[in-house]
Amino acid sequence: MTSKRSVSLLVNSNNLTEEQGMIQDVAMNFSKTNLMPNAAEWDEKKHFPKDVMKQAAGCGFAGIYVNEDVGGSGLGRLEASLIFEALSTGCVGSSSYISIHNMCAWMIDTYGTKEQRQKYLPQMCVFDLFSSYCLTEPNSGSDAIAMKSLAVDKGDHFVLNGSKAFISNAGESDLYLVMCKTGEKEVSCLILEKGMKGLGFGKNEIKMGWNVQPTRAVIFEDCKVPKANLLGKRGEGFKIAMSGLDGGRVNIASCSLGGAAFCLETATQYIKTRKQFGKPLAEFQYLQFKLAQMATDLEASRLMVRNAAN
Repeated sequence: MTSKRSVSLLVNSNNLTEEQGMIQDVAMNFSKTNLMPNAAEWDEKKHFPKDVMKQAAGCGFAGIYVNEDVGGSGLGRLEASLIFEALSTGCVGSSSYISIHNMCAWMIDTYGTKEQRQKYLPQMCVFDLFSSYCLTEPNSGSDAIAMKSLAVDKGDHFVLNGSKAFISNAGESDLYLVMCKTGEKEVSCLILEKGMKGLGFGKNEIKMGWNVQPTRAVIFEDCKVPKANLLGKRGEGFKIAMSGLDGGRVNIASCSLGGAAFCLETATQYIKTRKQFGKPLAEFQYLQFKLAQMATDLEASRLMVRNAAN
């Protein structure tokens, strides 16, 4: 009689270094202990768990690829991908927000002045400050020239008017990295702080999922932004936004891997226990083929994402 192998595709540690494997284990253990048991309740109650986010920061997950001199973990993109995939096996919604926050922190670390890096990043890396990325508008996305948000130069400050749509964690975050026009064909990036006069938020959007992180419009009405809050140079906003998304898309793909891995693991366990016509569903060849194809797609996607991260 041929013995059956116990196979799980929830985690794949193939070809990882010892350090990368340890990082993956820390993230998986955090996910199992802190995210998975609470994910359904958070989604039902639309609760953003700041306390658990701070615990994640204690593991180094709030500034994964931020430099160590400002409190970051100083890791690479592959390590970040492993972390987001592992966290998302427990809760995709909260893990995806952590990925957005990491993208914002990287943008400040990469393009910020010494003063901006010292002012914001030590607090961002421990989740004393939460951040949001603001590019999409009601009538524009990656088409930066079509955006309507306009910051007018008033000498030592800008006056910003306009709005952003579908912004993750809007209303809860402390910092908003806002892409806006500072000229007819000039896009710049401004760092807005919660509490600035003229900065407001819309209602929490009704969504099919991901209710753990609120999604709102961000509204600017004669919002006065100091010139010191310009990230990078005037006119560099589109480059900053796109370079952030270069890594952000790998991050969110990694979150999707984690969610898919959990679904496959759950389905695999279910068909072993659910019986029809006197035998487990796992003994029906059609379902065996179906799960084999799902497993193949998952592993192919992992290879693609990890190659991109490298």
